[in-house]
Amino acid sequence: MNELAADTGGVNGIALAVFIFFFAAVTAMGFLAARWRKAETESLDEWGLGGRSFGTWVTWFLLGGDLYTAYTFVAVPAAIYAAGAAGFFAVPYTILVYPLIFTFLPRLWSVSHKHGYVTTSDFVRGRFGSKGLSLAVAVTGILATMPYIALQLVGIQAVLDVMGVGGGPDTNWFIKDLPLLIAFAVLAAYTYSSGLRAPALIAFVKDGLIYLVIAVAIIYIPIKLGGFDEIFQAAGDKFTATNEAAGKPVAGLAPGEPGQWTYATLALGSALALFMYPHSITATLSSKSRDVIRRNTTILPLYSLMLGLLALLGFMAIAAGVKVENGQLAIPQLFENMFPDWFTGVAFAAIGIGALVPAAIMSIAAANLFTRNIYKDFIRPDATPAQETKVSKLVSLLVKVGALAFVLTMDKTVAINFQLLGGIWILQTMPALVGGLFTRWFHRWALLAGWAIGMIYGTVAAYGVASPTQKHFGGSSDEIPGIGEIGYIGLTAFVLNAVVTVVMTFALRAMKAPDGVDETSPEDYTADAGDPGVVRDLPKATEEATAGAPGGH
Repeated sequence: MNELAADTGGVNGIALAVFIFFFAAVTAMGFLAARWRKAETESLDEWGLGGRSFGTWVTWFLLGGDLYTAYTFVAVPAAIYAAGAAGFFAVPYTILVYPLIFTFLPRLWSVSHKHGYVTTSDFVRGRFGSKGLSLAVAVTGILATMPYIALQLVGIQAVLDVMGVGGGPDTNWFIKDLPLLIAFAVLAAYTYSSGLRAPALIAFVKDGLIYLVIAVAIIYIPIKLGGFDEIFQAAGDKFTATNEAAGKPVAGLAPGEPGQWTYATLALGSALALFMYPHSITATLSSKSRDVIRRNTTILPLYSLMLGLLALLGFMAIAAGVKVENGQLAIPQLFENMFPDWFTGVAFAAIGIGALVPAAIMSIAAANLFTRNIYKDFIRPDATPAQETKVSKLVSLLVKVGALAFVLTMDKTVAINFQLLGGIWILQTMPALVGGLFTRWFHRWALLAGWAIGMIYGTVAAYGVASPTQKHFGGSSDEIPGIGEIGYIGLTAFVLNAVVTVVMTFALRAMKAPDGVDETSPEDYTADAGDPGVVRDLPKATEEATAGAPGGH
């Protein structure tokens, strides 16, 4: 059946049936989630943060479902398939990130819980008393999230393509894209209805399926291919072969000396950026205590173990003789060729559901940023919690429509490269967010200037990077000024951002430039849910705070 589907371009009926079964199951769960721990009040704390009530394991599955996406499932082994072990950079960066977030996420949770902050921009505005800086962080978060959502839809589309759903290249565009449109409509509907509770519930199924598929794949596929010796031999043969056009080896099982700066800076920059993304913070703030966050920083590395095994699938695809024009199809095609049809359906369902969970969280996070830090701050300051929730629901739909339009109208490599650009952008919010959690020394105007310089440099540098398929925005690495090595643009822009921020802070402090009003106090950063004085009625407290405090609160 697998060979027939691959040869004729026909639909793999059994795999499709299994895929539809799981998709229907999680759709039902998504709508039922509206009744899970549902409060009577209508507010962003309820719809956008799940009532801030999730315990250790719900938060673990939610964060895992949020950070390890369909894009991860498809793109990481695809990078190994195309470029060798240089694609493994995702493994060390997900190891580096957890000690980093252990130092600052509990502090962010505490101050956000104390003051009813829903977004990182809420915190930045409250800490520095600057709506302008808050707006910069919000706009950056929305821009960086949009292509990330688009990539989740790319993951679903890759699975549908390999299953043969949608017809051939001559099929009418509407018929060809109809399955993706249906998946989008379902995602939009249950996100609108259930908010963050939907992906929190579905994440249990998504992560369970992914762990199952990887456990089976890492045992079953090597047995069929003759063992890991044969797999690595085939990969080594491919990457040591001479590229006739370039006159040098295609790639390597390990990065060569010229690529080591790229590898190291990309891993470090990606680690710094990961928890700057709005969806990462949204999942974090949904937890019910500081201890939940701390425990999660110790058990989330289990996903990094899974990611390392997942990356090996790229070498397996080489050994299995998978040939695809679009590298994003390599792993779905490997599953199609190697697994029995019914388990192929399970694997495809894992990828498809792996797209739905993060896409839902990302759209909610982007919508919360718009509602709290653009709509409420600049358009309707007197908006009630119920009105905020209604606006956020509508914006979450618009965000998904934008991502869908991006996927349907642009080449898939464009979506990937814009997601890389989003990583460069979101890293520029780190001085304001993480710096603000530990010190008030940085001046708000200096932070804004540093952010602007980092954004401009990162965007211009990325614009000048070409690839075989794109004249501009063809990658995220360029020459590091003053060093001469090729490195991650985002990290270079971040260093420039930090230098400008520090220098300008000294200058502004010397000129006695006015500070904004800091509405936080030192004890807010260590407060826990059960401590005296910590906000309990969050929707009411948020409404009171935003109505009367300085700086827009």
